[in-house]
Amino acid sequence: RKVRVEDGIFLPRYRLPTEAEWEFASLGLIGNTYFERITERRVYPWNGHYVRNDHSKYLGSMMANFKRGRGDNMGVAGRLNDNADITSPVYAYWPNDYGLYNMAGNVCEWVKDVYRPLSAEDNDDFRAFRGNVFKTQVRDEEGAIEEKDSLGRIIWREVADADHKDENLERRNYKIADNISYLDGDKISSLKYQEEELEPDDLKKMMYEITGEQPTTLIDDRARVYKGASWRDRAYWMGPGTRRFLDEEQSTSWLGFRCAMVRVGSPVGF
Repeated sequence: RKVRVEDGIFLPRYRLPTEAEWEFASLGLIGNTYFERITERRVYPWNGHYVRNDHSKYLGSMMANFKRGRGDNMGVAGRLNDNADITSPVYAYWPNDYGLYNMAGNVCEWVKDVYRPLSAEDNDDFRAFRGNVFKTQVRDEEGAIEEKDSLGRIIWREVADADHKDENLERRNYKIADNISYLDGDKISSLKYQEEELEPDDLKKMMYEITGEQPTTLIDDRARVYKGASWRDRAYWMGPGTRRFLDEEQSTSWLGFRCAMVRVGSPVGF
């Protein structure tokens, strides 16, 4: 059949945001920064350390949909009630300073990062994204791109696969395609770092491998980070810096997602 607009080929490329991107968007510091000086501290995506609106017109109204305590999903009557026992409409509460709704409360949100416990690697100037799997275009012997799929999309493969083991020998930034377990789950970070004879399958998941009928960990390369709080969570989880994880194949009534768009061009618009 012919390619349709619904196939997504003619649209911008969408993906899950990384954990760092999500936190940046959630905190929305653009609203409390005056001439590069932060004037108000924030615990949540709004100014202050409280969960109720301090504007005179809406004084005391709840800023988000969350759980106050055991058996208290909505609150009592009046402005102590957030008007939602489970999920609420998107525009039921105020947006943050980027104009984004529900960056705290209502539903938690998936991000792209593979979960690992916080370590020294997370204290760098940039929060490193964990989940890189480097790929390259499938090409023929003459270097031309091979036949595309049925929707006209280019076919990709992992670099340095079984048929191209030597293509990354001169690279300095990475040698293998799958870097999910880099310095936290790979051979270098395991007790077997000095062993030379290891099977290819043993080079991955050295620390976070689930084996046997009784697994000892829920963390593996399929554990993805999710952020924010949902209608069933306490206020603590509405802080942008909190993080939890779940198997990427699972779904729940309190977990959703939003998309980031891959933008090509100058960050200032010209």
